[in-house]
Amino acid sequence: MNIKAITKISLIAAIYAAITIGLAPLSYNFVQLRVSEALTILPFIMPQSILGLFIGAAIANIYSGLGIYDIVFGSLATLVAAHLTRKMPSKWLAPLPPVIINALVIGFMWSYFADMPFYLTAGYVALGQIGACYLLGLPLLHLLEKSELFKKVKDF
Repeated sequence: MNIKAITKISLIAAIYAAITIGLAPLSYNFVQLRVSEALTILPFIMPQSILGLFIGAAIANIYSGLGIYDIVFGSLATLVAAHLTRKMPSKWLAPLPPVIINALVIGFMWSYFADMPFYLTAGYVALGQIGACYLLGLPLLHLLEKSELFKKVKDF
């Protein structure tokens, strides 16, 4: 791994963590809208973002109400979702892995710790993920694909 890749990974991790922590009232709980999850579309166009999203999620999850479980399993959910996003056949499907994986993993954790029905917690997480990934992330993907500045940064 070269210095350019490490720089990109670090920037994505820092941006993800800063947005999540900065918008903490929205970012944590089973009813959540993690605006930072809009960045989960990045692996579709920039493979280095996979590790950056994982590290950013791990840092952000330090502040969640689920403690070590969210740091470990929430971050691993982000890693798996990012890897699957990279493999999606179209940009319209790119936001789907974070929606499904987080609904299942985070929904299960909240169901267990809050003693609530899984379908309810998974549904709430899925709704927040749809908002972040499709309503914010997909337009971000379109914008980045057209951005000359992003192309320079991506190829840097």
